Formats: sequence, C-alpha cells, structure tokens
Amino acid sequence: MESKTAELKLQELRKQIDEHNYAYHVLDSPRISDEEFDRLMRELIQLETLFPALVTADSPSRRVGGKPVDVFREISHVIPMLSLENVFSEGELRDFFQRVKRSAGADSLSWVGEPKIDGLAVSLSYEKGLFTGGATRGDGYTGEDITHNLLTIKSLPLKLKEKVSLEVRGEVFISKSSFQQLNRARESRGLPLFANPRNAAAGSLRQLDPRIAAERPLDIFIYSLVYLAGEQPGDHWEALQYLRELGFKVNSHVSLLSGFDEIMDYYREMERKRNELFYEIDGVVLKINDYQLQEKLGATSRAPRWAIAFKFSAEEKITSVEDIQVNVGRTGTITPVAILQPVRLAGTVVKRASLHNEDILQEKGVMIGDRVVVHKAGDVIPEIVRVIAEERDESVKPFVMPKVCPSCGEAVKRLPGEAALRCFNPACPAQVIERIIHFASRAGMDIVGLGESLSRQLYEAGLVKDVGDLYSLTEEKLAALERMGEKSAQNLLQSLEKSKKNPLYKLLYGLGIRLVGERAARILAAHFKKLPHLQNASLEELTLLVEIGPGIAASVREFFRQEAASKIIEKLEKAGVNFFEETGKRDEDNTLQGKAFVLTGTLEGYSRQEVKELIESRGGKVLGSISKKTDFLLSGDNPGSKLDKAKSLKITVISEGEFEKMIRKK
Repeated sequence: MESKTAELKLQELRKQIDEHNYAYHVLDSPRISDEEFDRLMRELIQLETLFPALVTADSPSRRVGGKPVDVFREISHVIPMLSLENVFSEGELRDFFQRVKRSAGADSLSWVGEPKIDGLAVSLSYEKGLFTGGATRGDGYTGEDITHNLLTIKSLPLKLKEKVSLEVRGEVFISKSSFQQLNRARESRGLPLFANPRNAAAGSLRQLDPRIAAERPLDIFIYSLVYLAGEQPGDHWEALQYLRELGFKVNSHVSLLSGFDEIMDYYREMERKRNELFYEIDGVVLKINDYQLQEKLGATSRAPRWAIAFKFSAEEKITSVEDIQVNVGRTGTITPVAILQPVRLAGTVVKRASLHNEDILQEKGVMIGDRVVVHKAGDVIPEIVRVIAEERDESVKPFVMPKVCPSCGEAVKRLPGEAALRCFNPACPAQVIERIIHFASRAGMDIVGLGESLSRQLYEAGLVKDVGDLYSLTEEKLAALERMGEKSAQNLLQSLEKSKKNPLYKLLYGLGIRLVGERAARILAAHFKKLPHLQNASLEELTLLVEIGPGIAASVREFFRQEAASKIIEKLEKAGVNFFEETGKRDEDNTLQGKAFVLTGTLEGYSRQEVKELIESRGGKVLGSISKKTDFLLSGDNPGSKLDKAKSLKITVISEGEFEKMIRKK
C-alpha cells in the first residue's frame, strides 16, 4: 500500500473510531458491536505500525496505554483549581444563599445545579481542537501531569469538533458496576480491594504505567470552562451547552435554577435519584450562573465565593462486632472479616464487613464486642467507619491475626511491600476449594452448576483435589454425594464436557495464575496461541508484550515452574481440554436475534458488560434508554426510572432468573 493511500485509509479509520467512541461512551448509544469496534482498532494499529510516520496526536490508538513514565512532572495551574466549601444542612445553605445575595447586590440570582461526582478533579488543555495534556488538582496551584493516563479514558475527546484552544475542568470517576467488577477481578488475583470508586479512580490516574490505567474503566464528566481563546459564552449554563457541542461528556442532570425553593427541590430530587445513577454522587454543586457576578464575588485562598457543595447525609448505622474471623482466598491471602449483628443499610441487610488486612485492623482498633458505626463505602461495600470507644466495656476482646493458616495449619507470612498475610501451601484446603470455584466461574471455564457448595462437597468427599480432577468425575462418583440427583449429575458432566472446547484465554483465567485477570489472559492467549508455547516462554518474551508488566510475567513463569501446576496441566491434556486459542467456528446461537434489551438496577450474578456480551453473542442488542423499540427490560435490585417507563409503554420486564432461562435455551 502506498503512503498516500494509507494516509487516506487512516483518516477514515480514525473518523469512524472517534464517532463510535463518542456514540458509545458519551451518548450511551452504541452503533456497532464490540467485535466490530475491536476490528477497526486492530486495523488502525496495524496500519500505523506499517506507517509510523503517519501516526497523529489525536489517533485513538493512543488510548491503549503508552510507555511508562519515570516520575510525575509538576504543572502549575494558570487559573487555580480551588476546592469548594461544603454545607450539610438546609440552614447552612440558606445562610450561604443570603450572604451571596448581599454580596452580589441582587434579590434574584440564576444558579446552575450539578451532581457532585465522587471522583478526582482534573484540568485538561486543548490547542486548536487537539488534546495536549492534563493534570490533577494537587494543592490547587500545582498539580501532577497525568496526560499519559488521561489518554486512556475513552469518553475524553482527543479531538474536538471545532479547532478551538481552551482549558476545561472535569471529574474522573469509575461507575458503580465497573467498580464492583474491578474489585472482583482484583480479589480473583489475590490483590487488595479498593475501598470505594473514588480511590479506584484516583489510584488509576496516579499510575506511572498507563497500561494499568488502560485496564481500568475510567470515565469523565466535564463541568467547567475556565479559558477559551476567542469569543466567550455569556454564562456558565451556555458554556456547558457549548462544551457538549464540542464533544465533551457533560452530565445530563445539570439544571438551571432560580430561588432557594428551586435549589432545595433540585437537591431533594438528586438525593432521591442517587441510587439510580450509574456513578457515585455525594451531594450537589451550586454555582452562580453569571460570569460577571462570579468575577465580582471572587474567591478566598481556598474556595470560590460563588459556589458551594451541598453534601448528602451518608447513611450510617450502629451495630456490634460479634466476632472477627479470617478468610483464606484462592491465592492464600488471609483477610480478617468482622461478623456483625445484622443491620439494614442502604437497602440490604449487612452481616459482615471486611477489615482488609492487619494494618487496617490495627488502624481502626476494632475488637470483638465493640459497638461500631458502619456504612457502605461507595454505597456498595460494607465498611466499619469507626469504633464507638466510649461504649467499650470490659467484655471486649482484642483480635490477633493468626500465625498459622486456619485451613491447613501451615505458617503464614507477610512478604516485603505487601499488606496481606499469606499462606503459601498450594495444597491448603481453603485455597483448593477457592481455586475450583474460580476455575468453574463464568469468566473461567463456565461450568454451570459448579458453585461454592458443590466445590466444597467434591473436595471434602475426596473426589477433586485440584481442578484437573474435575474431568475424571463420573455419574457413579457423583451418585455418592448427598443431594446429588441423577439429572443434576448428568447436567454437570455435560457442562464439563462442553467446557473442554473453551478457547485458551478462558482456561488461562480459570487456572487462577496470580495477577492474571481476564484482560491479561486474553493478551497471553492471543500472542502465544498454544498453552505449551506459553509454558516455555521466557521472562523477557513475556515482558515484551503490551500490557504485560514484569509482575505478571514473573507470576506466569513461577506458576508454570510449579510441580503442582504441571500435574494439573497433564490431567487437563489427558481429559482433552482445548489448549489452543483458535478452536474453530462454533455453532451460532441466535436465540435473541433482533431483540432489544435495556438494563436497570443491580444484578447479582452478572456485570453489565457480561450481560451485554451474552445478549450480543446471541444476536440481540443492548440499548441505553427505554423506547417503543425495546423488547425487554432486564431489572435487578433497586431499579431506576426505566422500570416505570417500561411499564407505561407495556414493555416486558424480566428478572435475572428469567434472563438466565432465556439465554440457556437452544
């Protein structure tokens, strides 16, 4: 291909990818499948590899994560990134409101209300429509250059729809469902869990290696225009509409308000809606709309006088710690867990709260018998906020982390640089059972019917000592188990047989190699194609792969050197489990052909991405909003307003269980 032809092809590919990125990540209205999008990206990257001189600054290929940086460079904010003052009650807000009216010398003021996203504030710069860099808030005057990580955010435009030079501010966040999925993946890899979505977003942006940030589902809302070369918008509201037209993702719940009553109505409305939103908010932000009044009111050294954050009251409950136990994870991590007197919190009954590790246990000073304040971190994860020390009596008992594994009795130890105690016995019963559960999971080998209870039963009965033994199960062996009927045994064996045909990446994930999540498993399988090639790969060969860092590479090498792993792989090979990435074309499943689904609420057994993949792989599609074209609304816990709209349009509403039956039909 000639250079001129390649340049024209690259221009067209970038245009298509930008349009699809905008439709998916900003408009929430995808136009093509993920597979089609991935094909376009692969074609772009391959062509740019052949013609490196034609790579442009706004190429979507920059989002996959570039080279690591050695250190964060400091950036001075020309216009300071000040924090906001907080108020927590209607009375405090009224005082602020009256103070602003007096200072402004006006009886009536126009305000803009915005959801207060619980994320990390960033500043972004564009020159002639192209993204040139971004930084954290830092101390408000000097931040850190995080351009390399911001490039990975798919909802952040690299090229605007006009060739303008400007600076905007926004909030980087991780959605609730993506946060849960991220923590599940970290747990499966034996990594510490993030406490809440904000910490996850902040931790992602402060990675020196952008490939790590690229793995994280970061998103961004733009909330402020701080500089524009040329004609300025008349006010903040007009600026937000202009930013939306340029291609920025602006929150759909921003509202133009006048008067105290309207402000309070908006606050109450957002408080009611907060559980329906796909992202975390912890209040609303109120800003004077008029730019001239903003300038007149000015700012203190810490915060503007023309804006305020009106925070929601976090739901907290008091309960008792009845016990502290430890769990042993798949990779041997020893995690202390507080057993609580059951308490209803944010819509569910909470009985347990992870204390994460020994350091956090000591920092919070939790003892058995303590009265404690609990909440849900990010409205998701039960967490002990603090001990009510004044209610402590002589009956409380301190908890000391064990010196030996409670499952196998082997000594536990803490590696340098790690916060967690770990059991290093590969034959530890608790670890083996967790590995069986992980192997059978949907993201792993997808062995339907093999959950926690049956995994434990199979191990304790001596039928399965490692995952390789699963494929030696027979009806006769299963018949000896309690509550195992003939039909259940047949279904399990059929599912095991079906799993043998899985592509290599599912097997790699299912093997539970430490630090190897779904993404890394796909990368390794796509590169090496065959399991023996991966087994024999050198450390250097592994680390050369994009997104496979030295930690993952070392973990993969260590796993395949273990005698126990070699024995498992021998059993799997003997059973006929597929060791190749390309398994040939499968029979098409078109059970949902042409059907349109919309999702609402929280699902127990699936992430939203998993549901989307299941539907699309069967010929269906997932829409972002309810309309007459919708066939089904899949409704989970705490459904939002989509449920009411679906009922009004007489659209079929299905539960998670009904969806399970639907996708199993063939």
